[in-house]
Amino acid sequence: MTTGAPVAVSSELPPGYTGIGEYLVAVDLATLRLCPYADGHAVVHGFFEEKVPIKVEGGQSVEVPYCPRTLLRRVTRESKEKHGAEFLVGFESEFILLESTSPAKAINDSGWCSSSAFNAGTSGQKVLDEIAKCIKASGIELQMYHSESAPGQYEVVTGPLPPLEAVDALINTRQVIFNVASKHGLRATFAPRVYSDNCGTACHAHISVHTPSTSQPASTTSPYLNTLEAKFLSGILKHLTAISVFTLPLPASYARVADGIWSGGTWVAWGIDNKEVPIRLCNAHSASSRNFEVKCIDGVANPYYALAAVIGAGMDGVATGEEVKAKDCSADKAPSEMDDAERALNGVTDRMALSWEEAITKLETSQRMKEVLGAPAVEAYLAVNKCLAAHMGQGSEEEAITRLVENY
Repeated sequence: MTTGAPVAVSSELPPGYTGIGEYLVAVDLATLRLCPYADGHAVVHGFFEEKVPIKVEGGQSVEVPYCPRTLLRRVTRESKEKHGAEFLVGFESEFILLESTSPAKAINDSGWCSSSAFNAGTSGQKVLDEIAKCIKASGIELQMYHSESAPGQYEVVTGPLPPLEAVDALINTRQVIFNVASKHGLRATFAPRVYSDNCGTACHAHISVHTPSTSQPASTTSPYLNTLEAKFLSGILKHLTAISVFTLPLPASYARVADGIWSGGTWVAWGIDNKEVPIRLCNAHSASSRNFEVKCIDGVANPYYALAAVIGAGMDGVATGEEVKAKDCSADKAPSEMDDAERALNGVTDRMALSWEEAITKLETSQRMKEVLGAPAVEAYLAVNKCLAAHMGQGSEEEAITRLVENY
């Protein structure tokens, strides 16, 4: 393929990129899966590679630094090589089933965990049953599925896997959802907010970090974490504003995240089972199942880049050796309900990026994240992201929503 293809947005190339030169798509046969929703079809993932090895520090390489799977593979590989750290990642995939996209009309208005969302013979029941069967037939662990809060909204929860496998499984899960909905004459959308007066749609990631070959002592700053987890959390919180444009990549993403609506809130903070902070600690008392839920990720994010950014930020905390200083925000008050003195006492001092423009600036000025992820990957991402935001924001608000739900 031409080198411009991976960065093109609706046939438009970002500034600085051309159609000169070619990449190979190196198929990763370990990812080959049949498509249960389409007889005779299969899906396989791969890597963008140079046709001819290029000179790099220490030798030659065919890797394309901004290839999403290459980036995530490199970040996880370096985490293991430098610190012995490994990860398991699971995802919650929220989506809305629509009868039409213009206007966006949902199939029902049943509400969270409502049995009426699965009434026998309804499109919701038929589609979700088939989605569940296809996910399991794809070899993906389906832990749970249920209706969510917004009109026509559902969620499927898939089991933990190593990072690259987890994101591949997430992509396959989305393809199942898209295609099964299409078979039934519906449109599935992962757009972050379809209805301004109701809940948004997210893609929460659950991440656990561990060192299989060595045991970790208890953290000196948090009674619920070991030292590796405390350092990992410290890094995520330190860089959370800089990486938010990876996890919340479009202006529409920032309409989903607000205080008081269980979307993670707008303060850089963490807490046990707290839905009003962007990093929620789940199963805090179980060393074997404890994990960080990253709530500030939505379904329009490139999940390979988003997860690479989160892991890279966390491992920078491990590299610096600084354990988390911010306190567990799991008391009666959310950070947004605290006054300045209370937030300071809990170590909550920074706001999340409140707009796409602010998020762009935060990444552009973060020299450390450019070093962690690699400047070529960050520069390519920013170029594509700006072009994509301009394309998706064209027209009236209704036209922009239609474009969102028809693309995501």
